[in-house]
Amino acid sequence: MTHRNPNNIFIQGAISPSQIGKDIAAHQGKTRIGGHSIFLGQVRADEMQGQTVRAIEYTAYEAMALDKMHQIREAIFSKYSLVCLHVYHSLGIVASGEICLFVFSSSVHRKDAIMATEEIVNNIKSSLPIWGKEIFTNDEYQWKK
Repeated sequence: MTHRNPNNIFIQGAISPSQIGKDIAAHQGKTRIGGHSIFLGQVRADEMQGQTVRAIEYTAYEAMALDKMHQIREAIFSKYSLVCLHVYHSLGIVASGEICLFVFSSSVHRKDAIMATEEIVNNIKSSLPIWGKEIFTNDEYQWKK
């Protein structure tokens, strides 16, 4: 297993479509790649108790989250034959309709990229100390469950 340094996955605010496009375009020259898998998490305008979610404010215990993400990343590289893996998660306020999570994996064959992406997303949701506070159109809020 190749040792990789921990990456900072956090971005302040929404993840822009231009950043996503730039990351995808940067892989055109990597000719060993045969398949990519991309997951984009988007803030929904859920309706609850007569109110609509207008944004989510994300906070994290960053040091612990980055350490845990590094462990997840290393395990994924050991389990799947990936060429590249990129993960970005928003911190701060992200409005409904904007992207808050971007997972992009690349492999020689598509199956590894698809399976790795799904496993990473599930691990992020279940293992990282990241919290979301749903902010409603009336400025009331509740912590996301």
